[in-house]
Amino acid sequence: MLKVILRFGLIIAALLILFQLSKMSLFIPDMSSDLIVGLVGASFIGLGIYLGLKFRKVEVVEVGPIVEIDQVQIQNLGLTEREMEVLQLISEGYSNVEIGERLFVSENTIKTHVSNLFVKLDVKRRTQAVTRAKELRIIA
Repeated sequence: MLKVILRFGLIIAALLILFQLSKMSLFIPDMSSDLIVGLVGASFIGLGIYLGLKFRKVEVVEVGPIVEIDQVQIQNLGLTEREMEVLQLISEGYSNVEIGERLFVSENTIKTHVSNLFVKLDVKRRTQAVTRAKELRIIA
C-alpha cells in the first residue's frame, strides 16, 4: 500500500513540475511551447525509467523436484492414513509429544504408530524411517 501511495505522490509531483514549467514560458517569452513540451516529455520519460528501475523487484524462488506419492507402495506396505500423518510429521522434525498434540492423541498412541511404522518400513530409527519413506516415494 505504501508503494502505491509513493507512486501517486511522485506522479502528482511530476504534474506540479509540469505546471511550473508552463508558467516559465510566461516569464521567458523567447522559449517556444514546443521546447517546453519536449522538456516536460523528457522529464516524464526520465521519471518513468527511474521509477521502473527503482520499483522493479524480481524474486527468484527455487522449487525442488516434484515427487509423486506412490499410493500403490503405501497400500503394499499396509500403511494406514494415521500412520502416514505420523510419518509426515516425523519427517518435518516433530517429537512424539508434539505429534500427539497436533493429532489430538496421547503420546503412547503416537509411540504405537511409530513402532508400527518401524516394522512396516523395516527400520530401527526415525531417521531411517524418513529416509526409507523418501526412497519408496511415500512422502515428499
